[in-house]
Amino acid sequence: MAFRCRTALFAAVGAGALCFALAGCGSSDPGDAPVEHKNFALGGKALTIDAGNSTVVVTPADVKDVQVARQVNGWVAFGNGPDASWELSDGTLSLDVKCSGLVKNCSARHEVKVPRGVAVTVHDNDGRVEASGFDTPLVIASDNGRISVKDSSGPLDLTSRDGRVEGQGIRAKSVRASSDNGRVALAFAVVPDSVEATSDDGRVDLAVPKDTYKVAARADNGRVDVTVDRSDSSTHALTARSDNGRVSVHDNS
Repeated sequence: MAFRCRTALFAAVGAGALCFALAGCGSSDPGDAPVEHKNFALGGKALTIDAGNSTVVVTPADVKDVQVARQVNGWVAFGNGPDASWELSDGTLSLDVKCSGLVKNCSARHEVKVPRGVAVTVHDNDGRVEASGFDTPLVIASDNGRISVKDSSGPLDLTSRDGRVEGQGIRAKSVRASSDNGRVALAFAVVPDSVEATSDDGRVDLAVPKDTYKVAARADNGRVDVTVDRSDSSTHALTARSDNGRVSVHDNS
């Protein structure tokens, strides 16, 4: 019994030493990795992107096919990876990166260009999502990562379980944005008709053009500041709520 205990102890110490040694094995920054390219034919006007363990950057472009640029980097000890796969089937583009081991450090980045006029839905299990320039409906959900949308005019539905939700230069008339754990900040370039912005644990900030709005603002644990002109008869409705954080609704002039 004593022999087995000493053996287990030495193994644990060895694994710990290995962990420290591997800390200097090199960067897992995907920007240091070579870029791979692949095109996928898309039938129809809707695309779903399912990604895991990756930053996803998606934009509309003057292209015929869905174009993907991929960078994958990292290392593992006593395991496998990073193993990357990409496939488009039945309107769903799957971008997966698997990395498993006793010690691991892996990361990936996918830049996706979609044909203009295509409605896009993105699901990312663990990673940041960035989108810009859309005039079609855009749905983004991240389990663990920040969502950033810029210069888009199509309806937006943005949800993060653990991360910020940010929007800049938004021209969409209808926006829904929520975070379970993170700030929600939206800045509009045109007057919206319907906005619902909520956070369970984080600040909510809406910056809108000067106009008159119907506003519902509430913070269960935080200050509420509303400085826009208000009227219950306005056709421009703003809802901003936080369970734990400041709520601010103001004009961006």
